[in-house]
Amino acid sequence: MKYTVAVRALCEFTAKQGDLDLRFTPSPTAQEGIAGHAVVTARRGDGYRTEVSLSGDYDLLHVRGRADGYNARENLLEEIKTYRGQLSSMPENHRHLHWAQVRVYGHLLCAQLGLDGVNLALVYYEIGSGHETVLRETRSAAELKAIFEDQCRRFIAWAEQELRHREARDAALAALRFPHAAFRPGQRQLAETVFKANSTGRCLLAQAPTGIGKTVGSLFPVLKAAPAQRIDKVFFLAAKTPGRRLALDAAATIRSADAALPLRVLELTARDKACEHPDKACQGTSCPLAKGFYDRLPAARAAALTVPVLDRPALRDLGLAHDVCPYYLGGEMARWSDVIVGDYNYYFDGGAMLYALAQEQGWRASVLVDEAHNMVARARSMYSAELDRALLRMARAAAPSEIVKKALTKVARAWGEMDADAPAPYQLLGAPPEKLLSALQNAASTINDYLAEQAVPLDPDLQRFHFDALGFGRLAESFGEHSLCDVARDGKDTTVCIRNVVPAPFLKPRFEGAHSVTLFSATLSPWHYFADLLGLPGNTGWVDVESPFSAGQLAVHIASRISTRYQHRAASLAPIAQLMAGQYAQAPGNYLAFFSSFDYLEQAADLFTRLHPDVPVWRQERRMSEAERAAFLDRFQPEGRGIGFAVLGGSFGEGVDLPGARLIGAFVATLGLPQLNPVNEQLRARMQAMFGAGYDYTYLYPGLQKVVQAAGRVIRTEQDRGVVYLIDDRFGQPAVRALLPRWWQVKVDST
Repeated sequence: MKYTVAVRALCEFTAKQGDLDLRFTPSPTAQEGIAGHAVVTARRGDGYRTEVSLSGDYDLLHVRGRADGYNARENLLEEIKTYRGQLSSMPENHRHLHWAQVRVYGHLLCAQLGLDGVNLALVYYEIGSGHETVLRETRSAAELKAIFEDQCRRFIAWAEQELRHREARDAALAALRFPHAAFRPGQRQLAETVFKANSTGRCLLAQAPTGIGKTVGSLFPVLKAAPAQRIDKVFFLAAKTPGRRLALDAAATIRSADAALPLRVLELTARDKACEHPDKACQGTSCPLAKGFYDRLPAARAAALTVPVLDRPALRDLGLAHDVCPYYLGGEMARWSDVIVGDYNYYFDGGAMLYALAQEQGWRASVLVDEAHNMVARARSMYSAELDRALLRMARAAAPSEIVKKALTKVARAWGEMDADAPAPYQLLGAPPEKLLSALQNAASTINDYLAEQAVPLDPDLQRFHFDALGFGRLAESFGEHSLCDVARDGKDTTVCIRNVVPAPFLKPRFEGAHSVTLFSATLSPWHYFADLLGLPGNTGWVDVESPFSAGQLAVHIASRISTRYQHRAASLAPIAQLMAGQYAQAPGNYLAFFSSFDYLEQAADLFTRLHPDVPVWRQERRMSEAERAAFLDRFQPEGRGIGFAVLGGSFGEGVDLPGARLIGAFVATLGLPQLNPVNEQLRARMQAMFGAGYDYTYLYPGLQKVVQAAGRVIRTEQDRGVVYLIDDRFGQPAVRALLPRWWQVKVDST
C-alpha cells in the first residue's frame, strides 16, 4: 500500500527548522499571490510550461506536486514565491524550506524526463514593485536523487505509522457499534440519512428536533461511512463553545463503544484564547514558545499522537511540556487527526485553515455543521468588512513614520470626498469608492513595507485599522450583487461598510471542495431559504426528522390579544405580567421569559417585580461574563422556582440544556423580527430583487427561527412536560403558524 504525500507537505515535515517567526507578514493575499505568479510566468515567453505535474515513488511513498514553471530551452525549473517588503527580512528557515521544495521537484523532473541534471531557481516576486529576485543553482540528477531519498527516509517512518493507523482506524470503524443500546426516536432516521448522504457524496440539510441526540446521530454515521468512502477527515463545526464541547463528548461516547478505537480527535481553539504569552510577538526573540519551535516540534508531535483527544487543556499541557506554542501545535496536529472540532470559520471563511489544508493535501473531508441556522448570519459576517473614520484618526495619530502618516492622510482626504458625496445619515453606494480604495491600497502597502523593514509591533489602533483596510480591500475585489456598500454617519464621523447579504458565491467552493457537508439544526425551514443564501449544490438532500415528542408534552398557547409591536409595547407590559403571573400561580416552577431587547426586558421585569414581589426573578444583563452566564443558568435547579428574563437570540435562547424540572415553561414576547432600520430595509430590497421574498428572507424566517429555538429549551427529553406562550397576535397568522414545528398542537387564547 502506497502513502501519497504532496511535495510541500513532505518538505514542511522534514525541512522546517528553527523558530516560529511571523514577522515576515502580512503576506500577499491569495488573489495577489495568484496574480504575482501570473505576472512572472507571462514574462517567460513561449515554450515556458506552467503548473508542471510531477510525481515519483520511494519505497512506500508516492510523492506528487506541481512545479511552478519549466523552461526546456534553458533546462530551468522555477519555484515562484510572492512577498512584500524587504527580502532580507525573510527568516532563513523560510528560504531553507523553499530550496528543499525546488530540489525535490528537480529530482522528479529529472526522473520523469531522463535528464542528467537541471538548473533550479527560486524566484522571489515583490508584489508592490513587481521586482524579481532570482536565486539559482545547478544540480546533477544524482545529487537531487540523494536529496530526495534523504527527505523520504526522514518521512518514511512517520508514513508507515500513518498507514498502520489508517488501516486500523478503518477496520475498527467498519465494525463499530452504535454506542447506545438503541437509537432514540428520530435519531435512527437522522443517522441513516447522514450515512446515505456520505455514501453518495452529497450535501444534506437535516432539520431535527432538539433532544434526539443530533451530535452522536450525525457523527456516528459519518464515521461508519468513512472506510468505504475513503473519507480522510471529519470536520465538526459549531457556532459556539458549548457546541464544540458536545462534539467532543459525542466522540468520547462513540469511543466508549470500542475502547481500542484508534480515532484521533482534535479541538481547535482561537489564537487569543490559546495564547500563553499574549504580550509577546510570535517570534523567537520575543516568545519562548516560538524559540526553536520547529526543532522541538517532532517530539511534541509524536507525543500528541499518544493522546486520543487533543482538546484545549490537553494541547496546552503538551505544548508547555515540550516548550512549543499550544496554538500552533494544534494547527500542526490538524494534519494528523481524524475528527477535528472547531468553529465555522475554520472551514468557511476567506482564510479558512481546514479548507486550505483539505485542498492542498487532497483530503476527502466530510463536514458536519451544528446549529446550522446560524450559518447565514455568520457567513455574512465572514464576508463583510467595515472601516471607521474615528479609528483612522487614531491610526494617523499613532503613525510611526512620516511616510506612513502621509499615506494615511491621503486616505483621510479620499474619505472626506466620499463623505461629501454621501451627506445623508445613511446612504447606499453603488460600489466601494475608487479613490478611497486606491488610497487604502497605498496605505496598506506603505505599512507593509514599514513592517518588513522594521519588524516591530504596530500601535494597536494602527494595527487594527491596517487589518480592517486589508480586509476591506480584499472584499472590494469581489464586490457584486451579493453585497452592499453603504456609509453611515454618527455625528462628525462615518463608517463605510461592505456588507455581504448573500454568502452563496463565497461558500459554493467550500461545499464543492468537501466529499459531503451536512448542515443540521432544529430550525432549518424553509429549506430554500438556506439553499439560496448559502449556495448549496442543486442535488442537496433535505430531511425533516420526525419528532420523538408528542403534542401532549408541550402546551403551546398563542396570546393573540396582546401586541408586542414597538408602538404597543408600553400597553403590553401589564397584560404580559398578568399572563406570566397566572401561569406561575397555576404551576410554580422555573420559567424563561424572552423579550426582543434589553430595554423591553427591563421594563417588563421592573413591572412584574413590582406587581408580584413574591415570585423570584433574575435577569440577563448586558455584556455578561462567562461566569455570570453560568450563574444565571445555575438558578434553574430542579427544586427551584422563579422566572429568568432573557433577550431572544442571546446567550440563553439556544444551546442551553435545562431538562426536567429545571425548566417547565417559556414566554416568548416577540416574533423575533430583526429591527426595522435602513440597513435591513436595503437588505429586504436586495432579497426581493434576487429571490422575490424580501420580507420573508429578511424578517420573518430569521425571527421565527429564534422563537422556535427559544421554545425548544422547554422540552429536552421524552419525559419532559411544559408550556410555551407565544405572545403576539401575529403568531396566529397562517404564514407564521406554518413555520412552527409540526408536532406542536397550538391553542389560540383570545381572551
